[in-house]
Amino acid sequence: MNSIRGEGVRPALECEGLTKRFGGLEAVKQVDLRVDVGERRAIIGPNGAGKTTFFSLISGLYPVTSGSIRIFGQDITHLSCNQRTYLGLGRTFQITNLFPTLTVLENLVVAALGLRGIKFSMVRPLSTYRGLYERAGEVLETVGIAEKRAEVVRNLSYGEQRQIEISMALVSNPTVLLLDEPTAGLSPAESVMMTEMIYKLDPKITILIIEHNMDVALQVAPRITVFHQGCVFAEGSPKEIRNNPRVQEIYFGSED
Repeated sequence: MNSIRGEGVRPALECEGLTKRFGGLEAVKQVDLRVDVGERRAIIGPNGAGKTTFFSLISGLYPVTSGSIRIFGQDITHLSCNQRTYLGLGRTFQITNLFPTLTVLENLVVAALGLRGIKFSMVRPLSTYRGLYERAGEVLETVGIAEKRAEVVRNLSYGEQRQIEISMALVSNPTVLLLDEPTAGLSPAESVMMTEMIYKLDPKITILIIEHNMDVALQVAPRITVFHQGCVFAEGSPKEIRNNPRVQEIYFGSED
């Protein structure tokens, strides 16, 4: 999937000098990153490399120590998580955060309520939010799991639950989507299923994916950024990264 390039075209996401310190620990150090519109970019690296902290800075979960973040040219460095969502930023997390006793469709509706800042009423049935139900149904059709819409989430496999989590992020119509370890804990067959799902997402959506599984990263992203000790350590095509001896030294055999 190719990014939309051209002179004068603003990147979908741009970070300059992005830094995060926790006391004396510098978890992210002067990171510069540009991701073009529609690009699929994988972020890889060993445990403690700063990848998830980097995502948390972009999504607004952590305040930055220094540096800047822009989406389509707009500075979002000091905006709240909700404000970033309104501007088109979506994110998933390493650990699933679902409502196990609700159906798949209801999970998406609840997510849409929160993402759109709609006040939830305990006395109002979810089924009355017709517009949100329609949007949730559209997303499930798009990702190819509409047949699961009436299933209670706790009855689904872990791999299916991971798919639901991505669907919940898509409900807000993100233009930039951050996927944090989408294949973590999945079986080989489930990883293949997840990879296919990611690959088929709307090519207009710019996707950054943190992925420990090198095979998955190389399949879904034509450009890879390697983090090490909070810094951008290397960047290039899948072939360049796979053949980089310095990357092999710091990455392979490490756990994330």
